Amino acid sequence: MIDMIRIALAEDIPSLAEAMKRKLSMQSEFELKHTASNGKELITWLEKDHNVDLILMDIKMPVMDGVEATRLINKRWPQIKIIMCTVFDDDEHIFNAILAGASGYLMKDEPPTVLFRGIYECIEGGAPMSPLIARRSLELLRRGVPIEKAHTHDYNLSKRELEILEQLSKGLTYTIIADNLFISPNTVRKHIENIYKKLQVTNKTEAIKVAGSSGLI
Repeated sequence: MIDMIRIALAEDIPSLAEAMKRKLSMQSEFELKHTASNGKELITWLEKDHNVDLILMDIKMPVMDGVEATRLINKRWPQIKIIMCTVFDDDEHIFNAILAGASGYLMKDEPPTVLFRGIYECIEGGAPMSPLIARRSLELLRRGVPIEKAHTHDYNLSKRELEILEQLSKGLTYTIIADNLFISPNTVRKHIENIYKKLQVTNKTEAIKVAGSSGLI
């Protein structure tokens, strides 16, 4: 049985927001928790309730655009997946969205089946991209944009340990990590102890260094 996927939507054009809502309503496993008209409004809502699995994020919005919102959300709530869902397919938007921490990049006119597949793929840890976006991304790489990370060792870390390690690398406290992942600070502490043992390190700085060099974060 598939768990309910909790989704938030950031879209400033009412007609497009309604169109996306209709698409999402076709899938019983999707729960649309909130719709925001800009990045600032979305972040204000997340500060009250961050129990969201994935955000469908427009890029060009007033007050705060999607790229800046993605950057801030990825820093504060890195467990939330973000798919840029937009009409922009130029190199600058693609590159900035990826650097900001977007997990995927889909065009707004994709049919529902493609959107649904992208959401499931993203939740499972993938990076869904529309074919056109994928081709542009490959072109960026061919022109010399470096691939920064490559997995060399997974150290047998669990999914939860990887989540905590990623949050730890962003400078978040045990309390904030616990709040983000809906677990207790004591549980976070125990996971971090296990992480240190598996990475064969004794402190946070060493753990982050080993994880970074191994492509884990």
